[in-house]
Amino acid sequence: MENPLWPLAYHITWTMYGTWLPGDSRGWIKAGEWGIQPPDAELERHARERMVETAVVLDSEQRALVEQTIRDHCTNRSWHLHAVNVRTTHVHVVISAECDADDIMNQFKAWCSRKLSDQAGLTTKVAEKAGRRHWFTEGGDKNKIENEQYLDNAIRYVVELQ
Repeated sequence: MENPLWPLAYHITWTMYGTWLPGDSRGWIKAGEWGIQPPDAELERHARERMVETAVVLDSEQRALVEQTIRDHCTNRSWHLHAVNVRTTHVHVVISAECDADDIMNQFKAWCSRKLSDQAGLTTKVAEKAGRRHWFTEGGDKNKIENEQYLDNAIRYVVELQ
């Protein structure tokens, strides 16, 4: 990018609701603490009990819809999408845009949530109120990419190693 206020790109990742809880056996991220936290079965059980909806695992149609929504949104905002990979339980995006990574991720989540709800038939006022409220987890991972080598590696990871 030309503007020195913004990084070259971002690698943004977020998960589907309920698929990676605090305490998870794969390790997990705790807000405000550095590094991957160790598994904690009791914490995971407690987090699962607090869930207000079932976990989301995207099927192939939903995955295609999320990917197309991200592509369309990038086109509408004139953002450069380097790579996107929508998995059943998480999404990876490598993108260049002159705005904050939180804003980018929040816009993607909002538009994808709307499209997923529309696809699920949650379009009438009654269905909107009764329908799913959580498609994605809160937050996500946002890494600044400051050089071409890191950008190339992030694209390769998202496209080839997922």
